Amino acid sequence: MTTFLTAARAEALFTSPIATGSRPSFDTVDDAIRIAVRDHHGVRGCAVDVAGEYGDHPELAAPRMRWARRLVEELYAARPRHRRGRWALVA
Repeated sequence: MTTFLTAARAEALFTSPIATGSRPSFDTVDDAIRIAVRDHHGVRGCAVDVAGEYGDHPELAAPRMRWARRLVEELYAARPRHRRGRWALVA
């Protein structure tokens, strides 16, 4: 099951300049997602660009989204993060 957060991260990664098929580190992906969300004025802006790419180039968009989603799921799976003075698992 894909959570909203996983989907939003994958859409942001999709819009980043990181090459499809590459295996960047967690920190690289995390930074790319943060920058993409900022540059697209939020997760909705990322979603709009993803939809545009599916409309213009579906043959390229589908493999890129599969790559982005798989990478986000792998890198963020049960990754401990410090939240509000305590450690929590972030899916």
